[in-house]
Amino acid sequence: MALVVAFFTCLCALWARSFAQQVGNGYRLVSMSQGSHGSLIGSLELIKKTNTYGPDIPHLQLYVKHETGDRVRVQITDAEKKRWEVPYNLLPRAQVPALGGIHSVKTTNPVFEFSEFSGGELVFSCTANPFGFAIKRKAGGDVLFNSSYGTLVFKDQYLEISTVLPTSASLYGLGENTQPDGHKIVPNQPYTLYTTDIAAYNLNVDLYGSHPFYMDLRKGGTAHGVLLLNSNGMDLFYTGSMLTYKIIGGLLDFYFFAGSSPLDVVQQYTAFIGRPAAMPYWAFGFHQCRWGYKNLSEIETVVENYNISKIPLDVIWNDDNHMDARKDFTLDPINYPGPKLRAFLDRIHANGQKYVVINDPGIAVNASYGTYQRGMAADIFIKLDGEPFLGQVWPGAVHFTDFLNPKAAAFWKDEIALFRELAPIDGLWIDMNEVSNFCSGKCTIPKDRQCPGPGVVWTCCLDCTNLTSTQWDVPPYEINATGDHMPLGFKTIATSAVHYNGVLEYDAHSLYGFSESIATHDAFQSLLNKRPFVLSRSSFVGSGAYAAHWTGDNNATWEDLRYSISTILNFGMFGMPMVGSDICGFYGYYEGTDKLAELEELCSRWIQLGAFYPFSRAHSNYATVRREMYRFPSVATSARKALGLRYRLLPYLYTLNYDAHTTGAPIARPVFFSFPEDEATYAVSTQYLLGPGVLISPVLSSGTTEVKAYLPRGSWYDLNDVSRVVKSNGEYVTLDAPVDTINVHLCEGMILPMQQGGMTTREAMMTPYTLVVAFPLGFESAGGKAQGHLFVDGGEDVEMKIAEGTSTYVEFFGESDGKTVRVRSEVQMGQYATKGGWVVQKLMVLGLSSPSSSPKSFVLDGKVYSPSTFSYTFSTSSVASEVKSSAMELSRLALPVGRNFDLSWTLAPTRS
Repeated sequence: MALVVAFFTCLCALWARSFAQQVGNGYRLVSMSQGSHGSLIGSLELIKKTNTYGPDIPHLQLYVKHETGDRVRVQITDAEKKRWEVPYNLLPRAQVPALGGIHSVKTTNPVFEFSEFSGGELVFSCTANPFGFAIKRKAGGDVLFNSSYGTLVFKDQYLEISTVLPTSASLYGLGENTQPDGHKIVPNQPYTLYTTDIAAYNLNVDLYGSHPFYMDLRKGGTAHGVLLLNSNGMDLFYTGSMLTYKIIGGLLDFYFFAGSSPLDVVQQYTAFIGRPAAMPYWAFGFHQCRWGYKNLSEIETVVENYNISKIPLDVIWNDDNHMDARKDFTLDPINYPGPKLRAFLDRIHANGQKYVVINDPGIAVNASYGTYQRGMAADIFIKLDGEPFLGQVWPGAVHFTDFLNPKAAAFWKDEIALFRELAPIDGLWIDMNEVSNFCSGKCTIPKDRQCPGPGVVWTCCLDCTNLTSTQWDVPPYEINATGDHMPLGFKTIATSAVHYNGVLEYDAHSLYGFSESIATHDAFQSLLNKRPFVLSRSSFVGSGAYAAHWTGDNNATWEDLRYSISTILNFGMFGMPMVGSDICGFYGYYEGTDKLAELEELCSRWIQLGAFYPFSRAHSNYATVRREMYRFPSVATSARKALGLRYRLLPYLYTLNYDAHTTGAPIARPVFFSFPEDEATYAVSTQYLLGPGVLISPVLSSGTTEVKAYLPRGSWYDLNDVSRVVKSNGEYVTLDAPVDTINVHLCEGMILPMQQGGMTTREAMMTPYTLVVAFPLGFESAGGKAQGHLFVDGGEDVEMKIAEGTSTYVEFFGESDGKTVRVRSEVQMGQYATKGGWVVQKLMVLGLSSPSSSPKSFVLDGKVYSPSTFSYTFSTSSVASEVKSSAMELSRLALPVGRNFDLSWTLAPTRS
C-alpha cells in the first residue's frame, strides 16, 4: 500500500455548461487521511453556496479503496448524515468502515495519487481546489475517468458530476432503453434511468430496468467499466467528449473496473454484482406464449400443433388468462379447471415439456381472497399515510407487496407453494414490476360504481388525487421521465409511499423488480430443490444473479426486429445474459388486417433471428393476428430450420450458460468482444456472436435475400453447410440469405460441440455428439489450432459446478502441422458423462482446401486402426469468390465423452 503525494499542474479548463442556471460551485479538499482498512479518506468543504435545486450539503466525505487489483471504489457522501444507498442485503458488498485509526497527511499540494496494490492496475488521483478526481491505468497512464473538468454538485435531492472522455471512446450500456442507432451510445441523445412501464417500441426513454453501468472501449482494444451504484432516478448527458450524471438522491458510489479486454470488464463487473444465475437446460428450448389463450383447450391445441408441425417446443406459457378474475395465485375455475390443468401438465411433463405462468405484484383488494387476507395479516404491503398504498392493475384495486420487508419472502414463498398445489408450474414470469399502476396519486375505492367496470380495464377507475405537497412527490429537479418530464409517481407507486423500516419509494423505486426477483428465485429453489427459472421485466444492477429478462412490449416491425439486437447485447454486459425479445412482435397486425403477407415475411425472418436469442420465446397481444410458428407455411419452414440448428447447438449454448454462471461471460455478445483490436467491429450492431465464435448475421429488412455482413479477419464456416467458407481480411461481404435461412458462421480456431437435435431439449440432450473442428482454411500448408469445451450435467441441479458424480467438464484441442491432424480431449469428473452413456459419434474437420485421399490409418489413444474402422467422407463447396473448402466427416467413432481420447491421422496428398 502506498500513499503518494505529488505535484500536478492544476487542471483549470471549465466545462461550458448547457444550461443557464449556476447549479453549484464545487468543493475543495481540506484534508486527506489514510485509514486503517487500506483506504483513503478525504474531507471536502463547499466553496460557495447556491440555492438552485435546494441548498448544498456543506461537508462531504471522500472514501477511496482499491478493493481488488482491478477494481477501485470511490464514494462521496454527506460527512455528517447517513444517506440512502442500495441496501447491502440486496447487493452484498464491503461496507465503508467507521472512521478510525487514521493518520493525517499534509494537503498543501494540489494533487494526490493513491495506489494500494503493487500489482493493481488502477491509480486514483485528485485535484484539491476545486476538488476533482481521476482514475488512470498504472501501465501507460491512460486516463479512464476525470471529473476535474466539471463541477461537483451535492444537494439533498440533486447530485451532479461529470467526466471528460476522449472523442474516440466507444461507450456501451446505460440502460434500459431502446436505442435506434445501435448498442453504441450516441452523443446528444437523452438517457434517463428510472424503472418505467412504457412499451419498448418507444425510443430513447427510460424503460423497465435501471443499469447505471457503461463500458468504455478505446482504440487498440482496451476496455474498462464504470458503475455508479445508485438507485435513484437520474439523467445522463453524453456530448461525445463528456458524460454528466444528474441524480435526484442517494450518494455517489463509483466502481471502476480495469479490464482490459471487454470480456475482462464483464467478468470483473459480475464478480462484484453477482454472477448470472444458472438457467435450467429446458430454458434454452423454444417457448410459446400469447396473451389471449382463453382456455385450457387452446394451449392444448397449441402444443399439439407444434408437435404435428415438427417444430420443437419446450415450454408453453400463460399470460393472465389462467387466473380467476386476474388475481395472482388463482385459477379460472371455468376455463382452466384445476383437475384438467393438472392432467394436461402431467402429460407435457411426461414429454419433457414445461409450463410457466405470469404473476403481477399487485394483490387484489378482496376480502374473500386468500392471498389478500394473508398479506394483510402479515402486514407486508407498501404504505402511504400509515395504510396500505392503493393502486390499480388488472384485477382492479390492489396493494403492492413490499419485498424490502423481511417477512415478504416467506409470504411470497407460501403463496407460490399453495399455487403449485393447484398447478405445478415450472417457473414464474414476474411482470409489471417497475411498478406499473393504472392510476396516479393517492386513491380510494369508489363507492358509487364498480371498479373496474365494463370497457378498457387499464383506465383508472379509482378516485384519486394528485400528490404535490411533499419534496418526494415533486422534487426540485425533474428527470426526463418517459421522455416528457412526467411526475415520478405517474402511473406507479407514489414516491412518498413508504417501505419497511421507513424507506421511501422515492429512493427504492427502481429496486422493486430486483427485490421481487430475489424473493421469487429463492422461493422456487427452496420449494423444488431445483434450479429456478424466473423471468422479470424490471431489473437493476445484480438482477441477473436471480432472473432472466425479455425486452418488453415491442412492435411487429422490421425496426423492432433490429432494435432487439442492441438491447440483448446490452443486457449481456449488464450481467443478465438470459435475454430475448418477443419473437414476431407483441403489438401490431391486429385481427382483420389485410397485410398477412407482410406479417408472414416478418415472422419468418424474426424466428430465424429469435432462434438464436439466448432466451427464445414467441409472444403476442390478444388483439393481434395469431402468430404461432406453424400458422404460416414459410414461417413454419424457417422455424424448423432455425430451431433445428438451435437444438443441435444446445450443448454449446448450455456450456455458454455454464461460462456465464462461473465467469460472467455473456451468451450473446458484441462482435468486438472477440475482436477488440478491430475498430470496424465497434459499431457493428446488426450482428452478434454467440459465445466467442458463432456469428449471427440476420436479414433485418423486407424483400431481400442477401445480407451485408462484417466478417473479422479469418475463416468463417457456414453452419448450414460447413463446407462453405468465407475467408475474410476484416471486411463487409454480401452473403446469400434465402427466404428460409439465416447466416450462422463458425470462426476458425473453434471446436464446437453439437448434438442431433430433437423436438424437446430432453430428447436432444440424450443424442450422440458431433465435434466440429474449425481449422483455418488451407491448414494443410500452414497448420492450425482449434479449441473448445463442454459442460454436461442433469440440467436442473441447484448448483452448476464441476463435481464428481453430478457433472462433467471436457476441454477439446485440435492441432495440425500441415501433415497430421490431432484431436484430443481432457476430461474433469468424467464419471457423470460415462454413466449417462454420452459419446462423440462424429468428427467434422473444416479447413481443407481440397479433398484429401483416404487416410492410411488412424491412431486412437496410441493404438493404430485401419481406415475401415471408421467411416469418413468429404464434401466440397465454394463461395462466389471461388475459394474452395472441403470438410472431412469422420463417423462411427463412439468415443465416450467421460474419458480422455487422443485421435490423430496423417493427411494424404490432395487430389484434384
